[in-house]
Amino acid sequence: MSTFTKRNTVLSAARPGQAAGHAKTEKPLASGVRPSPLDGRPTTSTGTSSLDQLLAGHGGLAMGTCLLIEEQGTTDFSGILLRYYAAEGLVQGHQVHLVGFPVEWKHQLPGLAALHPKAKTTQSTAAAPEEKMKIAWRYEALGNAGSAITIPRGDISQTATFCHSFDLGKRLAPSACKGSLQPTPSLGPPTLGQKGINSMSPLKAIMKHLKTKLESSPPNEVHRLVIPSLLSPTLYDARCTQPAEVLQFLHGLRALLRRYSTQFTAVITLPTSLFPRGSGLVRWMELLCDGVMELIPLPANPAAAPPPAKDSKASDQPQGLIRVHTLPVYHEKGGGGAETSAFRETLSFSLSASKGLTIKPYSLPPMVDEIQKEKSPASAIKDGIDF
Repeated sequence: MSTFTKRNTVLSAARPGQAAGHAKTEKPLASGVRPSPLDGRPTTSTGTSSLDQLLAGHGGLAMGTCLLIEEQGTTDFSGILLRYYAAEGLVQGHQVHLVGFPVEWKHQLPGLAALHPKAKTTQSTAAAPEEKMKIAWRYEALGNAGSAITIPRGDISQTATFCHSFDLGKRLAPSACKGSLQPTPSLGPPTLGQKGINSMSPLKAIMKHLKTKLESSPPNEVHRLVIPSLLSPTLYDARCTQPAEVLQFLHGLRALLRRYSTQFTAVITLPTSLFPRGSGLVRWMELLCDGVMELIPLPANPAAAPPPAKDSKASDQPQGLIRVHTLPVYHEKGGGGAETSAFRETLSFSLSASKGLTIKPYSLPPMVDEIQKEKSPASAIKDGIDF
């Protein structure tokens, strides 16, 4: 009978100071950063909403990771993705580190697009946290580019935009930039008077610059690294193309990304027309990057007339294909695109000034003869009457 006697024994009791200690350990999220809906890891936007949805279901680029974008041909669609990535960082107040270009590159960034009246109403309704569930704030606006989300920071709930909408026809105003653009040391070939001045490799100088900036920055400051056209002879010295130089640089960059896994991301573009994927150097570079994507522009038809400026159907036509070779795998439960099969489909992209670069599944356009027959049914009846 004694074994069934109820005993008022407290197994473990939390001390009054422990609850306050747990509340102090919750660090507030930086601007432009939100938890992933899959595992809660901090993610940031690339500035392109359709690209955010493609990155392993996390709704953005996970902090502490690197994305390599390859492109065939002489087009610069990957450069446009870099400009969106840099513009999003400047608007969010992040520190953007630019490689290979001077600070004047900032004037090429797209400006903020004007909000649609419907978007303004949705943004005003999103500012009322009392009417929404507290648990659903992570999943709001994962598919909307310019919608607002309510992020709890401490005891104050603030409304912030995770991914802004940009217009290629405009330029980013200085008043909209909350962050700063910091160019890295020059990578160009040395002139005759500078050959003996600096014997350090350009890529090693960039790595030293990044280490200094990250070590001196506060823990809640977010950094973005922009590397356009890696190993291009017009931007980089010939020493950078040596495998010992570029692979050591990517090893060091990967170490920095893992060390500052909550405040550092990087996006790199590579011209595959100069450095094909079949070479061993590019294969090693892909292994050192967390995500690898390839842009394949479709050949243009020189005989086709240019579409009108206000033709929305013409702007939605695919201008190229996207091949997703690698997506980041974070843990054994998910990541790497296992949650969604969108990256397994044949994807295409289209570019317009107002919508930016949009990624969607590729579908063949309808035949021109079928469209003409649908538009003129009277001609078909007339052909049947005449003898």
